[in-house]
Amino acid sequence: MQYINLRELYPDVYKTDTLVEVTEEVLAVIQASDRAEAAYKRRMYRHKAQYSLDCNNGIEKVVLVQPPTPEEILEDKQLREQLYAAVMALPDKQAKRIYARYYLGMSVTEIAQVEGVGKGRISGSIHRGLKKLSKMLLDV
Repeated sequence: MQYINLRELYPDVYKTDTLVEVTEEVLAVIQASDRAEAAYKRRMYRHKAQYSLDCNNGIEKVVLVQPPTPEEILEDKQLREQLYAAVMALPDKQAKRIYARYYLGMSVTEIAQVEGVGKGRISGSIHRGLKKLSKMLLDV
């Protein structure tokens, strides 16, 4: 059995030395991973590559798109709930039309056909509802 320091493997999580006993097989896998990563960095340096050499087009989407943090997820959820509550506080027709247009993805023409009214009425109602929404949300 060997000991590994978790602070070396996960420096952003472990700020102090934390030793864990692992089997020889686990240690071999960790060392192989370290060697593979070092070899990859050497190849990147030798080829003066500023992108992944493992990807077909030269740029990995994983690097370009960062996953949202838990704080961002929570803020987004709260904003959606606040927006949904504001939409439901609108007059019934406006709320239904805005819900159909932006939540269900229906076009103005489809909404007009379902309700049996002209497209102008639907777009005007949605426009007035959006103005009320912006006023409600800016006051909060």
